[in-house]
Amino acid sequence: MAILHPFRALRPVPGLLAEVASVPYDVINTEEARALAEGKPLSFLHVIRPEIDLPVGTDEHADEVYKKGASNLEAYAQGDHSFQEEFPCVYIYRLIMNGRAQTGVFGCVAVEDYDNNVILKHEKTRPVKEDDRTRHILTQRAHAEPVMLTYRDDPQVTEVINATTALDPLYDFEASDGVQHTIWRVDQAAALVDAFSKVSNLYVADGHHRCKAASRAAEALRDTEEWSQEVGFFPAVMFPMSNMEIMAYNRIVSQLPSGAPRFLDTLSKKFPLRLNTGQSTPQKQGEICLYLNGEWHTATLPATSREGVAAHLDVARLNEHMLQPILGIMDVRTDPNVDFVGGIRGTKALEKLVESGKAELAISMYPTSIEELLVVSDAGLLMPPKSTWFEPKLRSGLLVHLFD
Repeated sequence: MAILHPFRALRPVPGLLAEVASVPYDVINTEEARALAEGKPLSFLHVIRPEIDLPVGTDEHADEVYKKGASNLEAYAQGDHSFQEEFPCVYIYRLIMNGRAQTGVFGCVAVEDYDNNVILKHEKTRPVKEDDRTRHILTQRAHAEPVMLTYRDDPQVTEVINATTALDPLYDFEASDGVQHTIWRVDQAAALVDAFSKVSNLYVADGHHRCKAASRAAEALRDTEEWSQEVGFFPAVMFPMSNMEIMAYNRIVSQLPSGAPRFLDTLSKKFPLRLNTGQSTPQKQGEICLYLNGEWHTATLPATSREGVAAHLDVARLNEHMLQPILGIMDVRTDPNVDFVGGIRGTKALEKLVESGKAELAISMYPTSIEELLVVSDAGLLMPPKSTWFEPKLRSGLLVHLFD
């Protein structure tokens, strides 16, 4: 059963929230972070992307980057623009994007639940990204950003959420991307802790590397003088499954080894293929749309003969029937010939990448469903990399979990 742990959040004074809150570290690169933080000294990007405060060209994994992140967080925590809650609390966090609301519980979850598979994963993590986030946690002595989890709807949790959101919020602001972010402090924290103690599993939606890094940081500090109770917990926003929406995670291929005409000819012998459809978005599961040479084509993915529910996912069937045998991309996690584009960017972004020469082929996918995520996770299996893209994204800097 799941552990929900109230915590003493470090949070911005209400009038400065919009200046502090930032996009998460992993949806932008260093150059984009530098541009977003320009002229914004309070932006939380200075904590989660501290290389932006060092000379251009600084390796984001250099020792001075981690030290800068820690000093930036310390300056933020000690400054007049933030304060720490006097008592441990739990919060409700609602996001509204394009008229659709997503409301969840913001608290800490237990490293032991992650290690013991109460918190279930669906994706492999990359050691380089694990190392990076683990070093930030250990150097900053904090979990600066929450992960996004989901759970099967629970009436007791829903009751507390509804009662809390009827009250005045702590924060309510619209970000530059038009997403509304609202946070309430829960008066009935004990009721939520009790409700989650009866929830059998939580599921990682977004933040696999941050979860793993929290586990590694706890292991590194266990049985040392630097250990504190808070090291064993990390912040998460837990949304009921009914609130979650997954967008497509599309693919681009830099080079077609045999050229576009031969690729289409080979594909037509293996796939049901309709040429020049002008359709850029798949209409059903098992369908993909391909953009090359200025035209959109539509193909149907063959079924798989492999065992396991994960093998039946569209992204797995794409790997099995196209990327591996036709394009020679055997491992999408490491092959530089393939890259991934979040569905929030739309198919026009795919067209631009091909037309600019950055790719020869774009593949528009049908979204993985939240039900598929839960089924794969329950079976103890893993999805292929980049199977899910969740929107809207949580903002960073709203509620920070310190070890002390």
